[in-house]
Amino acid sequence: MNTELKPDGKMTGFRWVICALLFFALTVNYLDRQVLSLTWVEFIAPEFHWTNEDYGTIAGLFSLFYAIGMLFAGRFVDWLDTRKGYLWAIGIWSFGACLHAFCGIATSGITAGKWFVGFEGAREAIAAVSDVSKVVNVSVALFVLARLVLAVGEAGNFPAAIKATAEYFPKKDRAFSTSIFNSGSTIGALAAPITIPFIAKAWGWEMAFIIIGALGFVWMGFWQWLYKKPAVNPRVNKAELEYIMQDSAEEPARGKKLSFIQCFRYRQTWAFAIGKFMTDGVWWFLLFWAPAYLQSVYGMSSTQVALPLFVLYMITMLSIVGGWLPSYFIGKKKMDPYAGRMRAMLIFAFFPLLAVLAQPLGAYSYWIAVVIIGIVAAAHQAWSANIFSTVGDMFPKSAVATVTGIGGMAGGMASFIFNKCSGVLFDYSGSSGMAFMGFEGIEAGYFIIFCICSVLYLAGWVIMKLLVPRYKLIEVK
Repeated sequence: MNTELKPDGKMTGFRWVICALLFFALTVNYLDRQVLSLTWVEFIAPEFHWTNEDYGTIAGLFSLFYAIGMLFAGRFVDWLDTRKGYLWAIGIWSFGACLHAFCGIATSGITAGKWFVGFEGAREAIAAVSDVSKVVNVSVALFVLARLVLAVGEAGNFPAAIKATAEYFPKKDRAFSTSIFNSGSTIGALAAPITIPFIAKAWGWEMAFIIIGALGFVWMGFWQWLYKKPAVNPRVNKAELEYIMQDSAEEPARGKKLSFIQCFRYRQTWAFAIGKFMTDGVWWFLLFWAPAYLQSVYGMSSTQVALPLFVLYMITMLSIVGGWLPSYFIGKKKMDPYAGRMRAMLIFAFFPLLAVLAQPLGAYSYWIAVVIIGIVAAAHQAWSANIFSTVGDMFPKSAVATVTGIGGMAGGMASFIFNKCSGVLFDYSGSSGMAFMGFEGIEAGYFIIFCICSVLYLAGWVIMKLLVPRYKLIEVK
């Protein structure tokens, strides 16, 4: 253990360096996720003849793979521990991100018998294939395979990040630190529309996957260099270690490690999982379909959506309040951690109700729709920072990643349902001219989804509160 103090006797602040590493990991994570959503309409769909349902299938299966991966990734991170677990996770997802770039060449080889061609040669070979359905089926299958690898790696992100937060921050600071690193998802989503479409336009959609995917390998070097447990990290002095470990007196009372099966015996696990199931689909819908929404409803190109999406995700940065508000309730109002977080989450749950106004007011200006969707996204991220922190509040550190993975699986399952059904609905509403509440065609489809999004947070909060009415630590005997 390092017991040295800084020359001025003050506490070091290395825990915030760890928070910054988590922030940048999540930034890379969301950049990798966004490449497909920002390139498929203008660049990939014309090449492979995809429909909304095809894209919905790929996006939905990614969510399903992610959900299943989360179930095992949390346990994997708890077993392998934070440092190695995170390295494996980001290494796999970065490889998966780069793998997307070669789906065109593989499609060319399978459908046209031309394997040893470059990206441009693959496009020419695919364009000459007369059997369009074969191109669609093969390309969709290959992208699903690439998304599988990406999902398996990305499944380890949140379990490892939440575990690292529990190791480096006391309970009172966890929601704030989580909201900071979780805002990396916003920065990733923010940077994506102002970089990815332009890379794709200049050098091809394949290079967008390769360039963005390679960022993860850079991050791995910094993580390997900087991350160690606080008690053995020479960059953490005695004062900071004591601050970090101020809640450690609770750990011995909670006994031995929880097994995977044991985690399901607690209402706290089910409350977290249901809260994720009810709300994660909204965020993934906004992430995967916002570019297509602006293109389909407002007729924008992939580069024209850059500014609206930038503004949308800039608004999402307001979610930083999600980390401060429970700290206010806990510190100033003397509420216990769970009560403080649930109070904050109830407040955030009301903002998604605005989603029902996105389509009606968007008729006057798409900027109104952009602002409303941005507010909904900010509310989700604020909600997300707090729901993640409830795990560290009530479970021993040895089970944090496992329970986080269980909740992530539930959220991923909901995201699969959301994305798959959205794609089917948008194709049907667009082709049939379906009418709903004054909207027709694909606009009716989006309005239906926005209405569903608006009520899920309040429903999720009520179920969580019924399952776990009061703060209760998990004691393993």
